[in-house]
Amino acid sequence: MRIQNFKPKANSTRKKRIVGRGDGSGRGTYSTRGCKGAKARSGGTKKKGFEGGQTPLYRRLPKLKGFKSLNRVEYIEVNIEKLEKFSGGANEINLNELFNARVKVLGRGDVNKALIVKASKFSKTAKEKIEKIQGKAEVI
Repeated sequence: MRIQNFKPKANSTRKKRIVGRGDGSGRGTYSTRGCKGAKARSGGTKKKGFEGGQTPLYRRLPKLKGFKSLNRVEYIEVNIEKLEKFSGGANEINLNELFNARVKVLGRGDVNKALIVKASKFSKTAKEKIEKIQGKAEVI
């Protein structure tokens, strides 16, 4: 048995259609390209998005500026003035558990009570104000 004796299984392959070899072949004259027009010519393919000379859709729509990062992390913003309201009399507040999300503490307002605040992020002013009254700002 030699490699030249191997043949594909019966009816598993088809002969390639030979086109444009004269009228006697049955595939002559227009050679399956129909009559005149751009598709009948050699190199008669149009680029993607071509709309027959009409301004294509990608040029009719306005350009969108910038992009949205797929890795963007969103934070819920909480100001210092609201912290005493969330504490409910306790000295320790875990804002991430309270909101079930990542929280950033911002520095608007004042705190009167020393609190231990746990959150994902703190602004510089928020951290200063919490530590100024002997509180603690812990990043989780």
